Amino acid sequence: MAESIVIIGAGIAGLSTGCYGRMNGYDTHVFEMHNAPGGLCTSWNRNGYVFDGCVHWLLGTKAGTSFNRVWMELGALQGRKVVDHEEFLRVEGPEGKALVLYSDAGRFEEHLKSLSPKDARVIEELTKNIRRFGKLDPPIDKPGGLEGFSMLFKMAPMMMGFKKWAKTSLQDYSRNFTDPFLRSIFPLTFDVLKFPVLGMISTLGWMNERNAGYPIGGSLEMAKAIEKRYLDLGGEISYRSRVEKILVEDGKATGVRLADGTEHKADIVVSAADGHATIFDMLDGAFINDTIRGYYRNMPLFPPIIQVSLGVKRDLSPEPHSVSFPLEYPVRIAGRSISRMSYKHFCYDPTMAPAGKSVITTIIETDYEYWKALHDDEEMYREEKERVGSIFTAEMEKRFPGIREDIETVDVATPVTYVRYTGNWKGSFEGWLLTTENSTLMIKGMPNTLPGLENFYMAGQWIKPGGGLPPSALSGRETVQAICKKYGSKFQADMP
Repeated sequence: MAESIVIIGAGIAGLSTGCYGRMNGYDTHVFEMHNAPGGLCTSWNRNGYVFDGCVHWLLGTKAGTSFNRVWMELGALQGRKVVDHEEFLRVEGPEGKALVLYSDAGRFEEHLKSLSPKDARVIEELTKNIRRFGKLDPPIDKPGGLEGFSMLFKMAPMMMGFKKWAKTSLQDYSRNFTDPFLRSIFPLTFDVLKFPVLGMISTLGWMNERNAGYPIGGSLEMAKAIEKRYLDLGGEISYRSRVEKILVEDGKATGVRLADGTEHKADIVVSAADGHATIFDMLDGAFINDTIRGYYRNMPLFPPIIQVSLGVKRDLSPEPHSVSFPLEYPVRIAGRSISRMSYKHFCYDPTMAPAGKSVITTIIETDYEYWKALHDDEEMYREEKERVGSIFTAEMEKRFPGIREDIETVDVATPVTYVRYTGNWKGSFEGWLLTTENSTLMIKGMPNTLPGLENFYMAGQWIKPGGGLPPSALSGRETVQAICKKYGSKFQADMP
């Protein structure tokens, strides 16, 4: 019978694995390279402003739903106020006309019809599916027997729609509209090549159900709450403890070796760290097959990003909180021509800025190799970061005249920043990119074990295409369920 688990990484997946491990009686020890919990689920403080690098909305904020149960078991949402946005996103066209993705499906339908009455049939089909998919709440514990058969029977009609929308991209779907504006603007709502309509329908469906709100306090506070839950359960964490190697004896994982040379033995090893580093560095590529090799050779990654954050002494709360807009003139950033930007402000969260002030952020897709090469020259790297910050500042000045004088702090995080703090492969902040070609993997996921290696599991977004916090948290739960099943014990989960 296994008694101890070593966990690599104190991100959401690692902390989840630790919490459920402790709930089921295992001795658990988490090793984290950074000095704080959360991994990519993090925030940072600059001159009194808090810049959040992760949560804008969270699946599972509605009481009684499956993912809400996971968050409550992890202690993430207890006592935390949740904001349900009236708008998910406002996408502006070149002449100021805007498509507004309202969270309420009825309001969204009315808005679309006002833009194009002739497309009423297409619009009604879209919003009908938004409502349907929003109500879908598969159980996190798979039922068996008659209960399981009944669940599958109820879900059968939905699965046909799932396959259809999973294989249809927003670009292709937009051709259903006769209105030129909707045809051109719809793919920009989730501006990812081959992004499946299913992703849009699901997101807006959860928002329509008030099951995808924003937890006040943001990312780091949420991670700290889960860390507290883990420590209260008796778990152990070591920060500033980078794992270099996973120890293997006779085809079985037996522990880890840290960068300082110390070794820590355990009956089971779980890596909730970067997938590429786990497989090809910590395990030297020794436990792999053609399928796994193909993932890391061919699967598309979420593009690396730059996040520019501004702290301004101006209250922007009357403004839409999330806007995508075209630029008057294209700009070049990291060798790429950019013709559209977006901004978010966080005035709905009073913990992000002092009273009467605001945080504004933008995320810009970029090239990792460009920033990696530039980072070798400290001065050039700093100058390029300043230039990118100045470009965003100039665009905000056009939108909010005089705001340049109100800016008190500017922060620019590049893909190199993400690699330094989280080790994510090529700076990809959310792992595998969700597309029409791999959308079915979003549901079934990838194997959480490696061929030829016993007593080892992986958790986190590198086994959950599409990434994000809920799949990461659930993967930790599923990992401990698998461990309990292997050793013949009943899985236990409770709430604090």
